[in-house]
Amino acid sequence: MSNGLIPATILTGFLGAGKTTLLRRVLSEAHGQKIAVIENEFGEESIDNEILVADSKEQIVQLNNGCVCCSIREDLRSTLADLAERRRKGELTFERVVIETTGLADPGPVAQTFFIDDEVASTYLLDSVLTLVDAIHGESQLDKRQEARRQVGFADQIFISKTDLAEPAAVDALAHRLTHMNPRAPQRRVHFGEVPISEVFDLKGFNLNAKLDIDPDFLAEQAQHHHDHDHGEHCDHPHHHHHDDDVSSFVFRSNRPFVPDRLEDFLGGILQVYGPNMLRYKGVLSMKGLDRKVVFQGVHQIMGSDVGPPWAAGEKRESKMVFIGINLPSNVIIQGLEQCLA
Repeated sequence: MSNGLIPATILTGFLGAGKTTLLRRVLSEAHGQKIAVIENEFGEESIDNEILVADSKEQIVQLNNGCVCCSIREDLRSTLADLAERRRKGELTFERVVIETTGLADPGPVAQTFFIDDEVASTYLLDSVLTLVDAIHGESQLDKRQEARRQVGFADQIFISKTDLAEPAAVDALAHRLTHMNPRAPQRRVHFGEVPISEVFDLKGFNLNAKLDIDPDFLAEQAQHHHDHDHGEHCDHPHHHHHDDDVSSFVFRSNRPFVPDRLEDFLGGILQVYGPNMLRYKGVLSMKGLDRKVVFQGVHQIMGSDVGPPWAAGEKRESKMVFIGINLPSNVIIQGLEQCLA
């Protein structure tokens, strides 16, 4: 699949969630794996360059502007291009790249770089966005900071760190909240950033033909309130009475196939209107006149789709889509999708 592309992982998470611990661990324990880390932190969180290089015999490229908001896009591009160039010349050897964003960053523009820029796209494959959430301060960070909520919305994998220091009930409530914000991302509870490297790399979170892993219980729960998406009244979990997160998700499913050109027009339209607020969206679709599944996913306004495997004999042909975004009008989008069905 990889066609020799270099896998890249975006590591994000709020200040103090343990990104540094995770990176150091990955760099010191990546047995036989050569990793180039692109660091994007500044201030106290910054990893001591000397220690890292000494610890891991690793070539570290640090961006000096310390900001990943939007001006970084050029910088990240040129950094990735420079790394690839030096690798081609044999000056550097590395098998994969980890990009650490600042605690305040929106990972969207970083992820988009891998799709927008042809040079980057022809050299690198975005493997996944990993988000670390701190079990102790996570709730209050999610309450106060939209950046923290966006990081959760973007995640392909969520690590809840410092679970050993938090009350189990509080960790459960946090996990429940994260599931409502982002049902696509599997969650793993970890001590600080101590995660086995096998759980960090090659997750294929961004692969178009990866199967759509959504927690079946979540889907059942969503299906009950198909026409009532506020969750508040039916959800027996106490937390919805307190949190009204602007980052949330909803699922669309249908047994009727989509009419391809209608769907394309509609999705194009909602991307124009809501694109900046659409963090991640993904689906496996049944299309009229096509005996294969269509897999699609996107980040903000960039959407890609791929023809997947054939529908198996006897398999229920069902379209399933999940949308994660900021204040998305789920009823408008769901009604629009229903108009696109055959």
